[in-house]
Amino acid sequence: MSAPVAAPARAGRRLLSGLGGAVLSIGAVLAVWQLLVKGFALDPFLTRGPFDVLDYLTDPAHDAERAVLWQASRVTARDAAIGLLSGTLAGLGTAVVFALWRGVRQTLLPVAMALRAVPLVAMTPLIALVFGRGLLAITVVAGIVTFFPVLVNVSLALRGVPASSVDLIRAYGGSKLALMWRVQLPAALPALFAAARIAAPLALVGALLAEWLTTGEGLGHLMLQSLTTFELDRMWSAVAIVTLASIVLYALISAVEQMTLARYAFTQRRT
Repeated sequence: MSAPVAAPARAGRRLLSGLGGAVLSIGAVLAVWQLLVKGFALDPFLTRGPFDVLDYLTDPAHDAERAVLWQASRVTARDAAIGLLSGTLAGLGTAVVFALWRGVRQTLLPVAMALRAVPLVAMTPLIALVFGRGLLAITVVAGIVTFFPVLVNVSLALRGVPASSVDLIRAYGGSKLALMWRVQLPAALPALFAAARIAAPLALVGALLAEWLTTGEGLGHLMLQSLTTFELDRMWSAVAIVTLASIVLYALISAVEQMTLARYAFTQRRT
């Protein structure tokens, strides 16, 4: 009876550890930010420190500005989430296809890597021309930056399964699909989560880029608009929101990873 109790306890401790790490990361970022502003005596007209942003966001006189930031943040969160989900699913599906059919991998993987070398800033106007200037274009842009880390990491994990596990499935007459479902995909879970941690902030950056160059919505457009009109308090607030969101998103994915892998490991031990 101790094992069923110990596994959830370990998962809880790992979750708290991940959340504590996120809090420490946020504190470190804020401390470095404040030290840079004060230590280098940067121009107070152009720069803002974390306390300046906090005063701006909590000042009752800026209720209208907070509403604008909140609305833009919701749009960017939606865009990044859709891009992350679509890119992750596409990368995972492509990695599975590459693992099942070697010829497809040898043909298409070099093409995918060549396309990855093209700067996303250069591709975004073309994507907008093909897919329009709406949510679909944002999904494509944010999905591209998510797709490649997932594809590369999961492909390597699927190909790195121990030969003894492969031989065992084949000895029992298992098909390629059985091998994929029972051995390769479970073994690739750590790589999938590692790729998701890398891809999540990139999806946020991709959403900001698409909003800046195509849709004219969200934090990406708001930051550009604030810079051109010298509404620097709003611009620095948007930068702070994006930075904190990236750290929190990384921590959430790490927490889900810890709980998933702890549960899977417990299941394996129990069986």
